[in-house]
Amino acid sequence: MEIILKKDYENLGKAMEIVTVKDGYARNFLIPNDIAVIATDSNKKRIAETKRMYEKKEAKLRADATELAKKIEQTPCTIAVKVGEEEKIFGSVTSQDIAEFLKKEGFSVEKRFVKLEEPIKQLGVYTVEISLHKGVDAKLKVWVVKEEG
Repeated sequence: MEIILKKDYENLGKAMEIVTVKDGYARNFLIPNDIAVIATDSNKKRIAETKRMYEKKEAKLRADATELAKKIEQTPCTIAVKVGEEEKIFGSVTSQDIAEFLKKEGFSVEKRFVKLEEPIKQLGVYTVEISLHKGVDAKLKVWVVKEEG
């Protein structure tokens, strides 16, 4: 039986794909659990239209994310921290600090999108990746400097 998946399903396919499965599997599990619908001509047309709209929306989101990445990469990021003896900083610079800096600059980026493998614990210049969309990342240069005063 041909079915159209409504959502991604492991070992079967991705959402909006047409797949062939055994009749019992479709009738007893996939359709009752709202994972798939029978692939009739009208459902195929509806899914094709939905897919087209989704791809158009996705292309716009990708273009917006690419534009935002360019703006973020041109923004200088300087974070001043308190330091002790031997230029050791108190605490660390985390993804939360970088997200707050970007928010002050007018970019709405959540801290979970800031890819920081471990908190920054020394003065210097770092390149931090910020995930904006699938396949669109911005590389932000972060200067961690000594706080004056």
